[in-house]
Amino acid sequence: MFRRKLTALDYHNPSGFDCNDETEFRNFIVWLEDQKIRHYKIEDRGNLRNIPSSEWPKSFEQYLQDVNCPFSVQERQESVDWLLGLAVRFEYGDNVEKYKNCPPATATKAEKPSDPLIHLDSNNPDFKAGVMGLANMLKIQRHDDYLVMLKAIRILIQERLTPEAIAKARQSKEGLPVALDKHILGFDTGDATLNEAAQILRLLHIEELRDLQTRINEAIVAVQAIIADPKTDHRLGKVSALILSHN
Repeated sequence: MFRRKLTALDYHNPSGFDCNDETEFRNFIVWLEDQKIRHYKIEDRGNLRNIPSSEWPKSFEQYLQDVNCPFSVQERQESVDWLLGLAVRFEYGDNVEKYKNCPPATATKAEKPSDPLIHLDSNNPDFKAGVMGLANMLKIQRHDDYLVMLKAIRILIQERLTPEAIAKARQSKEGLPVALDKHILGFDTGDATLNEAAQILRLLHIEELRDLQTRINEAIVAVQAIIADPKTDHRLGKVSALILSHN
């Protein structure tokens, strides 16, 4: 499950590592911190190194918080995969010259799938960790179905994070002058100043309603795009809540 990353980090037993073996798991975390991540100073690693201690799980929980891991101690496979990813990044950063000239792995035409998502295993810890990392980064609500979260991430990126969308959002909106005397208030407060203030408030309210309608339309389009996907199953009906939270 973690063999490729463990091999890249020169772990002594990449094929036989069992994160469910408590003693092996604790020793692995100590090795990862001592040799690869090195977040703590040497003198501050005592609690992690005290493997037999009954307080070790609390120390590990604190460690996850200190390195900003998005997973908890209960999500062991996901947290291990995240820590391995962090260690790999540090390993590359420490040995850029060694790795930058490595030829990229290429697949032959026969090996390359037409759609990379066809053989996607939503139960794979690597997949879950990657989706959860993106969801936390983009502040997307967590969902029990990781495929649902992935689709919500895709929609958010397409709608909000494309170069065109970012450029549009950065454009300043220049207001146009409005002739208040051309807008009928519909009632009279008896005070000209109050009448003018009421007209301004009404125009602002109308603008807010237009913006709300635009966001509703965007949400409807996004939901329709998912429903139209032939691979979509009935569980994706819950996606709308994720999408609406970002509109």
